[in-house]
Amino acid sequence: MDVGPKSEYLHDSAHQFVPLGFRHLNKETWVVSKSLERGERLNYVNTPHVIAMVGLPARGKTYISKKLSRYLNWIGINTKVFNLGEYRRHATSAYKCHEFFRPDNKEAMAIRTQCAMDALDDVCSWLDNGGEVAVFDATNSTIERRQLILNIVVKKRGFKLFFVESVCDDPKIVEQNIMEVKINSPDYHSMGADVALRDFLQRIEHYQERYEPLDENTESGLSYMKIYNTGEKVLVHKHEGHIQARIVYYLMNIHIIPRTIYLTRHGESEWNREGKIGGDSQLSSNGIKYAIALANYINDQSIQNLRVWTSWHHRTIQTASGVRAPQERWKSLNEIDAGVCDGKTYAVIKRDYPEQFESRDKDKFSYRYPRGESYEDLVARLEPVIMELERQTNVLVVSHQAVLRCLLAYFLDKNAEELPYLEVPLHTLIKLTPVAYGCKMEQINFPIEAVNTHRPKPQKPGYLEDRFKFPEDKETGGADDKPTPCCKNADNGDVTLPT
Repeated sequence: MDVGPKSEYLHDSAHQFVPLGFRHLNKETWVVSKSLERGERLNYVNTPHVIAMVGLPARGKTYISKKLSRYLNWIGINTKVFNLGEYRRHATSAYKCHEFFRPDNKEAMAIRTQCAMDALDDVCSWLDNGGEVAVFDATNSTIERRQLILNIVVKKRGFKLFFVESVCDDPKIVEQNIMEVKINSPDYHSMGADVALRDFLQRIEHYQERYEPLDENTESGLSYMKIYNTGEKVLVHKHEGHIQARIVYYLMNIHIIPRTIYLTRHGESEWNREGKIGGDSQLSSNGIKYAIALANYINDQSIQNLRVWTSWHHRTIQTASGVRAPQERWKSLNEIDAGVCDGKTYAVIKRDYPEQFESRDKDKFSYRYPRGESYEDLVARLEPVIMELERQTNVLVVSHQAVLRCLLAYFLDKNAEELPYLEVPLHTLIKLTPVAYGCKMEQINFPIEAVNTHRPKPQKPGYLEDRFKFPEDKETGGADDKPTPCCKNADNGDVTLPT
């Protein structure tokens, strides 16, 4: 019998092959040992990286910087953006006009150079103290400035350096960027839109006088990528290692085409009503009502080029069945694997595995269900989904509570501590609209009863609220240990036990 590498298995007393890290509880159940209660970190950065942006103003550098930082933090890589414009605004008095950016303005140039040095000092200090990827968001539009960055980051500090240049010669895209973002910056808070637009266009002209694009002949030793017209074409030159490869792949998939992403959980299921986690149960009668209402709502919107994605579970396929749009089934969208806890209530889990129950409350993101998954595992599983979502236009995703928490954390830039406790109620449609540097979220609540599945972060690890307990364990009584359906978002009824 081939059981895989010997280092991964041991024999138990009954001569069965047992995965390392598991201990025998009884005839049928194994639980992960304390050494593996927390999931192992999935993404490692052996050498800190600096990602330095390059390009003229209004070419989407800050958009790329913030989006890249959000993605890297989501997959577990500690990333921070250092925006040079913020350093400049902190160092100087209120912005007057474009004259500040003239190449022959020696006083202003000295201020700008000192701001760049201060920002790079902060970049290096942050990386020295646990940071993994720093994004230096500036124009860095001359060979001289890029050489300065190379000397500080690589030659003096031994970090890795990767340049990302955004090239755009489409005046419509540039003007749209200026109107959506730049005229609303602190530099122009006291100017009218037309005056701000003219001033910023003159600012760009000053940068163009000295702009030197990255070139494989004059700067052959640098690692970089060039993105043309927000993704029409991409050129990659000498990228190094796993992190830079991930960055290249991610940035090749993003676009700025207006679109909307709709997220919803399946309708209420029979197991929701019984208080069980996991499984593949059918919709309840209320869940069927939601499926009908959702289909009517989406179909009435006449959303152009809409695609519908569901998991492989019956309850999501049933929920999406009436939507008139092409549908795809993603196994990656299946609910988090609860392992040996699948099909159990929290009351049962607390009774049968009290140590595991408490461990999960201590670090819900990293905790891995015995023979199951952690939220960190789920994020890794969902990365291809995020990549494809970035490539698409309008999409409706019908999935599960833990899955949608992970997707929402990506779009809303939530950290690992917040992610497992994001509220994703049943019978609610979440509408996400990408905006300049983030995502706008709206909730559309359907007036169809459903159990409330949200369990907030407990008061202390291992604490179980009365509404989840067996009747005999409750401080205030209850005649039945099955939850009673209540209006969603209500606080006074029994609820389903969420994963």
